[in-house]
Amino acid sequence: MSTGAWEALPRGYAPHMQLKILVGTVTGNAMSVAQAIQLDCTDLVPNIAVDPMDGLDIGVFEQGALFLVCTSTTGAGDVPDNAQALYASLLNEPRYLGAVRYGLIALGDAGAHAATFAEGGLKFDAALQDLGARRIGEVFTHDASGEEDAEAAGIAWCRSWLALALA
Repeated sequence: MSTGAWEALPRGYAPHMQLKILVGTVTGNAMSVAQAIQLDCTDLVPNIAVDPMDGLDIGVFEQGALFLVCTSTTGAGDVPDNAQALYASLLNEPRYLGAVRYGLIALGDAGAHAATFAEGGLKFDAALQDLGARRIGEVFTHDASGEEDAEAAGIAWCRSWLALALA
């Protein structure tokens, strides 16, 4: 590849890295955010997989990727039903995850559930950190009762987060 071709690549471009977005969702909002990120961020990481958490366990983190957990909150601050098995696996089958780097998008509704806003995602964050995984940047929380579009906000946050992760 000529020098000019390298100069044309965006700063922070990671052609060989995989981003795995693990999605915990009830109504599909978290999946919509994950899919919007997948479509918009391929200029930074061309290999982006969106995987619902259904049936996953702690072994998913052995896949050598950069991870983004994108989950909603349900009930009284619980993780969604499709994320229960993965979350339980993190708590009940602990292993050291020191090589894992991740980011976290926590969706919630502060208007209806202020006391437990975004707790589903925050539970994943605490469990991953307890196992030695390294979170990159801050947790992004989105309030469904606000005016900001979840997909647009998620994309903007993810682009900034990827700049940190790829630096």
